[in-house]
Amino acid sequence: MTNPFFKNKGPIKIDEVLNSANIENKFDYTETKIFDVRDLVTATNKDVTFFHSKKYETIASNTKAAYCLTTKKLSNILPKSCNPIEVDNVLISTAMITKIFYPDAITDDFDSQTENIEKTLLHKSVKHGQNVLLGINVKIGTNCLIGHNSIIESNVVIGDNCSIGSNVIIRNTLIKNNVSVLDGCIIGKKGFGFFPNNNGNIRYPHIGIVIIEDNCEIGCGSTIDRGSLSNTVIGKNTFLDNQVHIAHNNKIGENCIIAGQVGFAGSSTLGNNVMIGGQAGISGHLKVGSNVQIGGGSGVIKNIPDNSKVMGYPAKDLKNFIKDNKWFMKLQL
Repeated sequence: MTNPFFKNKGPIKIDEVLNSANIENKFDYTETKIFDVRDLVTATNKDVTFFHSKKYETIASNTKAAYCLTTKKLSNILPKSCNPIEVDNVLISTAMITKIFYPDAITDDFDSQTENIEKTLLHKSVKHGQNVLLGINVKIGTNCLIGHNSIIESNVVIGDNCSIGSNVIIRNTLIKNNVSVLDGCIIGKKGFGFFPNNNGNIRYPHIGIVIIEDNCEIGCGSTIDRGSLSNTVIGKNTFLDNQVHIAHNNKIGENCIIAGQVGFAGSSTLGNNVMIGGQAGISGHLKVGSNVQIGGGSGVIKNIPDNSKVMGYPAKDLKNFIKDNKWFMKLQL
């Protein structure tokens, strides 16, 4: 799928890509062109990807990418069809190459092409408050409402029967049908992706988008970051309470209920029918199974299997948590 939010400079010759990123070209051929930078799953035989952790060994062994930024230690896991590009720091090299293909994705400047909805063709079909701004190529379905002072930036798509509250900013996002986004939400801004470096922090370009599936509710003041290379996804029938933060690349399943002030670090996966109590924190690159219940204030730092109930910091099986804290429970009686 062509990314409607960020312009891809590809295809670019492999030699030019590597030279621009200060990576030695160890290949005999220099004229081969790379079309895009993608993750291990979506990369094609015309793209470059990256593989930095053995945690993704299974996915890496099946990637269809033509080239892969990786380490010498991990390179033998890749399929024979994928040419390894061995580097010292995979993530920094990936950031540098992504900037070459998507130079505009590193910043999050305001959309200079917005105009008041009253000056657009949508002002008659969308019920709206005052000072609503729309970017170019915005698509909004039937029976939608937008509150005061909200900004819908260029190329955003909003489905039918959606309600967007006041003081909302939406960019780089696809919203499907019957979705409510309450007041003060910010959706689709770049994630908190950077790498510490001796010469200063290196910002990672975020070229993914946010996808909010049907029948979701996003509570007041919540923030959902767009993905880096993949997308951030909120599954069908999922409800977020107020002030929830969903970082880049998270995949939230269907029928989930997430209470106020829960925070997700990047690149975790949540199954279906998950309930999370208020102020819980979910670390990055984790897998939380389906039908899981996480108690309020818990800190999740490892994968959680299906049908689990956990609580505490670090989060542990609920029965063990109660057993280990019997003394505290007695104080509350």
